Amino acid sequence: MRKLNFSITVCLLSCFFTFSQGNTEYTGGYKVKLNEEGTKYMRFIAWGQFWAQYNDNLPDDASALNMSIRRARFLTFTQLNKKFLILTHFGLNSLNGGNTSPIGTGERSQLFFHDFWGEWKVADDFHVGAGLHYWNGISRLNNQSTLNMMTLDNNRQSWATIGLSDQFARHIGIYAKGKIGKLQYRFAINEAGTSTLDNRDPVADGVTVYGGRRILGSADAGKVFQGYVDYNFLDQESNFLPYKVGTYLGSKKVFNIGAGFFTHKNGVVEADGEGANVNIFAIDAFYDAPLGQDGSAITAYATYQNNDYGENYNLGAYGTGNMLYGHLGYLVPGPSDKCRFQPYLSYQNRSIDAIDDSANRVGLGANLFMTGHHSKLSLEYSNTKVGDADGTGILTLQAMIYL
Repeated sequence: MRKLNFSITVCLLSCFFTFSQGNTEYTGGYKVKLNEEGTKYMRFIAWGQFWAQYNDNLPDDASALNMSIRRARFLTFTQLNKKFLILTHFGLNSLNGGNTSPIGTGERSQLFFHDFWGEWKVADDFHVGAGLHYWNGISRLNNQSTLNMMTLDNNRQSWATIGLSDQFARHIGIYAKGKIGKLQYRFAINEAGTSTLDNRDPVADGVTVYGGRRILGSADAGKVFQGYVDYNFLDQESNFLPYKVGTYLGSKKVFNIGAGFFTHKNGVVEADGEGANVNIFAIDAFYDAPLGQDGSAITAYATYQNNDYGENYNLGAYGTGNMLYGHLGYLVPGPSDKCRFQPYLSYQNRSIDAIDDSANRVGLGANLFMTGHHSKLSLEYSNTKVGDADGTGILTLQAMIYL
């Protein structure tokens, strides 16, 4: 018994030291082999992002400095053979002093499934799956991984339907994904959600409302269609999982051009009580590559997105109009096994038809990679200005651990 306990202790310590070292060639979590060859396995990934945020544009009775857990997630996926896979992803978002629960239960509890899907291999480089999934359309950023973003967080408006037709950027539905040469694709047919962030009444409030399924019924407004394709000119990215990498830290040379769409028949109801279609499409380009032998690298991304939520739709982050967004980062030279520094700049411009004006956001920040993406600090100052309103500046410090 003592010998068994000693062996278990050595095994656990070995796992700890192996994965606590981490590097940019990390292969994706702790893997439990279910056979000697490793073809049957279960893999575990866990990560947490912790924020301290300063915002001086708050009411006098509110603290300007606030701390929160931006994300706490756990993901696992299993393959008994290469013919099928099951993935489970759950966690919470934006837990803070204002929404914690006294004993962790009740309406304020935020722990929920982000993803739960099964997938089957139909042919080489062609798979179909079903469940609560993240095989999204529109753009690369609408499929963004939260493990390896270059900017502090994803560009909010790129998650163009989050909370409107889906559950936190995930739909219940059926998807197909695969490759044709250097072209990768993902398409899905999904259920639209009845419960959304938009609870307004179109006729009484005189506005366009994203509530087609709730108001018109599932027969007229129950399904959404979406897809995204990208051509990989240089190194080929993996599409084993849907989560797109934000920055490779110079470990790959990637140049992709992509295009995607999202369409929801009668997704919104306009002020006259009639349904109208939601149509969103985007084109984008992503470049990430080392700049030489000194460890420096560049990450660049740009997208144009057209948002049609119906006539003059406007609800916070969502609005009918156009969006231009881009970011640029530079990884300062240095060895990959040491601390790395990456300053970056992001810019977004949105036209908003409902106010006949635009919104602009500028982000200036930097990442300190202590162990690649597994242990990093990010500091970002952002300033957002909507129409004629005063700009809002926010300073955010994030600490992240990813195992």
